[in-house]
Amino acid sequence: MDKSSVFYHFKKHYKPDQVKLLERAYQFASLAHQGQKRKSGDDYIMHSLAVANYLGNHLHMDMDTVVAGMLHDVPEDTKTTLPEIRQNFGPQVAFMVEGITKLGKIKLRNQRDENYIETLRKMFLSMAADIRVVLIKLADRRHNMKTIEFLPEEKRKRIARETLEVYAPIANRLGMGELTGELEDLAFPVVYPKDYEWLAGQVKERYEEMAIYVKRVRDTIIKNFHEAGIKWTDIHGRAKHLYSLYEKILRPKYDRDITKIYDLVALRIITKNLEDCYATLGVLHSKYRPLPGRIKDYIAFPKPNGYRSIHTTVFGPEGRVLEVQIRTAEMHYEAEYGIAAHWAYIEHGKPKWGYKIPKQLEWVTQLRDWQKDIGGSSEEFMEALKIDFFKNRIFIFTPKGEVKDLPEGATTLDFAFAVHTDLGLYAMGAKVNGKMGKLSDELSNGDVVEIVKGSKINVSRDWMGVARTSSARSKIKAYLNQNNQGWGFLPEFIRKK
Repeated sequence: MDKSSVFYHFKKHYKPDQVKLLERAYQFASLAHQGQKRKSGDDYIMHSLAVANYLGNHLHMDMDTVVAGMLHDVPEDTKTTLPEIRQNFGPQVAFMVEGITKLGKIKLRNQRDENYIETLRKMFLSMAADIRVVLIKLADRRHNMKTIEFLPEEKRKRIARETLEVYAPIANRLGMGELTGELEDLAFPVVYPKDYEWLAGQVKERYEEMAIYVKRVRDTIIKNFHEAGIKWTDIHGRAKHLYSLYEKILRPKYDRDITKIYDLVALRIITKNLEDCYATLGVLHSKYRPLPGRIKDYIAFPKPNGYRSIHTTVFGPEGRVLEVQIRTAEMHYEAEYGIAAHWAYIEHGKPKWGYKIPKQLEWVTQLRDWQKDIGGSSEEFMEALKIDFFKNRIFIFTPKGEVKDLPEGATTLDFAFAVHTDLGLYAMGAKVNGKMGKLSDELSNGDVVEIVKGSKINVSRDWMGVARTSSARSKIKAYLNQNNQGWGFLPEFIRKK
């Protein structure tokens, strides 16, 4: 990568005055980092250029974010100050650079380290303030992982583990599928070298053989679509990321048996519109027998991070099992780039900084508000993150068809509090899919739940062992403390949805 090729691509995506601003930022950063070298031996400015390149030429962020990416290490690693950045590039750029500087001050060690937890706290708060700060941090981490082999072993392992445990999950929750897979695959051989070597050896030939099969059957399926009048934009094979495969193969149902994995290489079909997604599914199922229980409609029920697609597994041409993913071009772009595909500038009469967080990412603001409401120790915050942030999600329906998004393992009591605080406080039982159940019953994706409401508040200390979500637990704790049944001070309990 060199400056001229990077700026050549910037000129394709940005206006001349924007490119001129970035040129000025490049010169400013070059002067500030003059004489500094990376462990790889490269001039330090090459790292700054790589971060800006990813933000601009891959994620297509606004120019202020790209400029902030170019300058992100200047206050921390040089004598140039934040006020100088503010004076030369304005308050928005300075705000983001300051956010990156704050996040970079604490190095993550392990999950018991108070600094680790405090950094997570700061990271999520900075997300809610301006999520662009986190995108710059992710771009920074991506390039650091690409050059990680030049670091000492101990530091290499710490940074790679941090990437797997913090940065990749954040990218995933922001819907950034491409970046998530990239970060995980860069960290995998460093954190788990023996497992990586074993799995890479297991799948190498299978990947190659499956890729050849998918390429071969593509023509057959295109012919099927022509006969049925189905319009498509692109059809290609997609190899599963190695770390994603590793996580899957460790599940008990697969028992480290690679032959049980059907989606090593999937066929991805990009259609022209939503209607063609379902028409495509119909043609595939009419031609090739689907495997029972392997159809997932993430268009009708998107994942919490906004991912939309239809997945099906069929006995394809030549009688071989084939996974197929079907989505529109818009859905594909969103699946690859997540929140970066949803950028919407806020204007209220006059320009205002900030960007509207898409509905499917409102958890960012909710997490910040929850933290403010309940306060709590760092351990409590970390536990809540494990429950509400890093877990897979399930969709639960009210009898009227409203959907509530809960972490995997949530109970009917969690659902009651998710619908309304009062419903949780007065809950005495539940009907799950029309059958009577208990408040402690663990829910499954797609369950329809009706909460049986009592005539009086039914809260007890036992509920702390029943509720799994941080939201429900904090409301139960607050009620118990307010009524002198709890474990000490908590902020005043406020009833809200």
